[in-house]
Amino acid sequence: MSFTKISYEKKENIVYIGFGLNEEKSMTVLTETSLTELDQALDQVAQDKEAKGLILFSHKDECFLAGMDVSVIQSLSSEAQAVEGCEKGQNVFNKIEDLKVPTMALVHGLCLGGGMELALACDKIAASDDGKTSFGLPEVMLGVLPGFGGTYRMPKKIGLPQSLDLILTGKQVRAKKALKLGLIEFMMPKERLMSLASEYLFKNANHKMSISETLTHAAADNFIARKVIFQKAREKVLETTKGFYPAPLKILDHLETSHGKKRDNYLASEARAFGELSQTSQSKNLQHVFFLQDNAKKMDKKDEIRPVKKGGVLGAGTMGGGIAWLFAKNNQAPIMKDVSEQGLKLGLKQSSSVFRKAVKRRRMSEDEFQRAQRSIEPTLNYDGFKSVDLLVEAVVENIDVKKKVFAEAEKQVREDCLLTSNTSSLSVEEMSKALEIPERFAGLHFFNPVNKMPLVEIIRHPKASDETIRRLYKWALDVKKTPVVVNDGPGFLVNRILAPFLNEAAYLLEEGVSIEAIDKASLNFGMPMGACRLMDEVGLDVGAHVGEIMESGLGERHKASALSVKAVEKQLLGKKNKKGFYLYDEDGKQQGVNPEMVELLPKENKSMGETELQMRMFLPMINEAAFILQDKIVDDAATVDLGLIFGIGFPPFRGGLLKYADSEGLDRIVESLEKFAQSVDAHRYGTSQLLKDLVSQNKKFYEI
Repeated sequence: MSFTKISYEKKENIVYIGFGLNEEKSMTVLTETSLTELDQALDQVAQDKEAKGLILFSHKDECFLAGMDVSVIQSLSSEAQAVEGCEKGQNVFNKIEDLKVPTMALVHGLCLGGGMELALACDKIAASDDGKTSFGLPEVMLGVLPGFGGTYRMPKKIGLPQSLDLILTGKQVRAKKALKLGLIEFMMPKERLMSLASEYLFKNANHKMSISETLTHAAADNFIARKVIFQKAREKVLETTKGFYPAPLKILDHLETSHGKKRDNYLASEARAFGELSQTSQSKNLQHVFFLQDNAKKMDKKDEIRPVKKGGVLGAGTMGGGIAWLFAKNNQAPIMKDVSEQGLKLGLKQSSSVFRKAVKRRRMSEDEFQRAQRSIEPTLNYDGFKSVDLLVEAVVENIDVKKKVFAEAEKQVREDCLLTSNTSSLSVEEMSKALEIPERFAGLHFFNPVNKMPLVEIIRHPKASDETIRRLYKWALDVKKTPVVVNDGPGFLVNRILAPFLNEAAYLLEEGVSIEAIDKASLNFGMPMGACRLMDEVGLDVGAHVGEIMESGLGERHKASALSVKAVEKQLLGKKNKKGFYLYDEDGKQQGVNPEMVELLPKENKSMGETELQMRMFLPMINEAAFILQDKIVDDAATVDLGLIFGIGFPPFRGGLLKYADSEGLDRIVESLEKFAQSVDAHRYGTSQLLKDLVSQNKKFYEI
């Protein structure tokens, strides 16, 4: 029997089935074709009386199996179709479990989702000790649950509490942790995996459960203890998800009701749960977000673009130190220049603190930390800058200062060095006028903190070359950031849409709505933090400065509330000086509402329904996004949604700002904007022409 997506070979009566054959994608995934071929191959193994064992492996380097092709999940149009798909996968993996000969998965690289479920169906798992080898069941992040037997086999192998931790969060564990958990049986250098496979196939596993593991397994079999485990898990899930995501709760229900059932009944319940979740709006939206991010990672002829080998940072401090950390983490040994020793110390402290946290979490060794931190070269001059491939400026947010810095720095680097500014709101085109070669210059806007925020805005100006933009895009992908390319304009993409949200919150405060009510409404919509809390995080002085730039560039629609200016005058700057809308302790932990800020607000509170509060804050964001598309700052709704999800944490379960707008109905949105334009402010709620046109044409943002 010949196969196109898998390989089948028998050596010394051991069958080797390999995945990733003729795979065009960078990651090996299960498709309907490869699953069907695997099914046929397993029948062949079962019928082969000479076969003594089965070893499953991947032809792809650094990827065993990254799961089921998400496009297959996205194509499921009904619960019945989803259940049928699950049952097909379950039946195939059951065949692995039911083989009379020993079976082993040979894992190097990613082993996720359906790949993890396949490995669990084997008698043993042997993995490489490489840092790129990791295991997990991330289906919950797509709003579903493992549907090929993962919820059945993982608890049987590593116990219920450990399984809940992995299945409910979707987090991945590296080989060393997987060995400790008992998830895998053997770990060895990747170079020896294949050569030792036949030996380890018949070797007994050496994992012995500790006393605590034994007690944990026993507790899961005790009805009362099991009840406590599920109760605690539900409490944690609700605390984390605020009830916005149904998948974790459905997973808990399924695991609790299915515990102790025979395999067929258990798997039938798993398939039904998958079917129900696959058709929820949250799952559809999370799948949409997955493809937004996946498409952002694609780049034509990426390998032909010259990589960045050495970075440079102008301006240390917290942001400069964060950017230097990013260079150092990716072996791009940066030079970090500042005008003062104090600034350099602050920058080095920032990078060191991030690396130190990685050591604490065992993501890097002490030696790796020391090497990475020492690779950052602090300096007060331009010595060594001729070796820099990418220079990022992160000095004070002042256009004249930045132009002066670039005019000076351009003379200190090679002609092929990329020059970029980390400005959050200033004109990139205006900055380019200070350069002799503006073609190699662009904006490169990081979000704070650099180590946590995945988004990078690459800001194009009229003279920026396509090569410059492509090199920056490739670099962003290489350092594991999510890039979006935007055209120059006040606030670019993310900050321009964020500004009306924060500004409207300030206007609501001036009307008498309480700080607590505004933040509660924000959180209950799904935002990661309240609008007032976010203003504290950004800094009220920064907000006031950006507000001036936005109003100057975009007019009355962005007329800033006076509250930030009043707060700055009183030195209420936010988290940076421990007092803003809230008070903060020495560790930066939020305390209660700041009474000094309350003094600046109306004495009488204004009561307003939560839905109206949310409409007041989020409708201007949708309207501004329409203006951005109208002004050609970006080309499509997908870029807007990608930017807001990864730039400010707009709730992924809503699919993105414009996906949410489409689902709500643009006619209803325009109707509400017009109502608020009459009752609140004609400029701030004045409907964009694009929104009006879409309604009149009966079209959606995603149909432009």
